[in-house]
Amino acid sequence: MLRHISFAVTDLQASAAFYDAALGALGYRRVFEDDTAIGYGIEDGKDKFCLKLRSPATPPGTGFHLAFSAPTREAVNLFHVLALAVGGHDNGQPGLRPHYGENYYAAFLVDPDGHHIEAVINDSIFKGQ
Repeated sequence: MLRHISFAVTDLQASAAFYDAALGALGYRRVFEDDTAIGYGIEDGKDKFCLKLRSPATPPGTGFHLAFSAPTREAVNLFHVLALAVGGHDNGQPGLRPHYGENYYAAFLVDPDGHHIEAVINDSIFKGQ
């Protein structure tokens, strides 16, 4: 359904360090950048997620978060560890979330500007269940 999404950030370099770590752990990379924006995705020039330098940057309120697909549980774990090391804040350790689904494995973070993000894999999707 979604083509792409952008987050406003106040410090592009700090946010880039955070998202390079977090999204790199999930297999995504920078696909474009200029002085005021950095796009992430899989194919050059085709960003699915973009950071845009804006001041002030106000994250959406309570209830909003963005979930990124992870290829494995190990990638979810790495997303959490690496992003914490570069300015992220824990908002939920990696683990099963049975209230979302039997095999729903996720970790939750808050980025340097206060945006809430998640990395998730639902193993049952990949097992054909």
